[in-house]
Amino acid sequence: PTGSLLYPYGPDHGDETNPKHDDGTSEEIALSVPFTFYGKTHQTLFVNNNGVISFDEHVRQYTPDPFPLADGCPFVAPYWADVDNVLGGDIFYRQTTDPALLADISRDITQYFPGSPFTATWAFVATWDHVAYYGSTSQKGNTFQAVLTTDSKMFFIILSYWDIQWTTGAASDGDAETGLGGTPAHAGFNSGDDTNFYNIPGSQTDAIINITTTSNVKVPGRWVFRVDDFQVTGVDPTQLNNDACWL
Repeated sequence: PTGSLLYPYGPDHGDETNPKHDDGTSEEIALSVPFTFYGKTHQTLFVNNNGVISFDEHVRQYTPDPFPLADGCPFVAPYWADVDNVLGGDIFYRQTTDPALLADISRDITQYFPGSPFTATWAFVATWDHVAYYGSTSQKGNTFQAVLTTDSKMFFIILSYWDIQWTTGAASDGDAETGLGGTPAHAGFNSGDDTNFYNIPGSQTDAIINITTTSNVKVPGRWVFRVDDFQVTGVDPTQLNNDACWL
């Protein structure tokens, strides 16, 4: 399913497709434009089947851990959980300079961050399309997308949640029929150090299934962050306890 919340994706938009492999990952992807994340610039990334985009090395771990992680691996977790694309669904990705797409991204970011006019010159789009969970005996699938984008000065990540039907794979103590319970999915950002991270509210609780209704930019199902010098926008910090840290 595609809707206005997700930017166009799929093979007919030039996407590559991840292998059908439980806990699999893309190959190492060389970025045509280096991406700055928490003050560090990266030349490559991996799109990991289990709902993670990582910068230094691939991530096969299927049960999420709370951030900050101890292993020093910087990554973005659009929806970190035990995906099994052998049982169902596809993971797509592309980097692009398509003018129509960049215009849409620029318009959206400028709307969310009116103080920083933004004209995207590059984007990386990763989409998990109706992906199943490990051990599933149901037809449930999750559809969500992460977009990395820059104008070469500012760097943003857009996380969009179109359809979230499950939170947990069976090996994470989830129920094989419902995809619920156990250790639910985690969404957020891990800088690779032990002080800078952000956990989207509801992470690793049953409430994460409602991420299609939450937002920090007043668009249900969408979370947007400036990530070069990481900034949380649109969320009252007093409601986040100590989940958010600023450089």
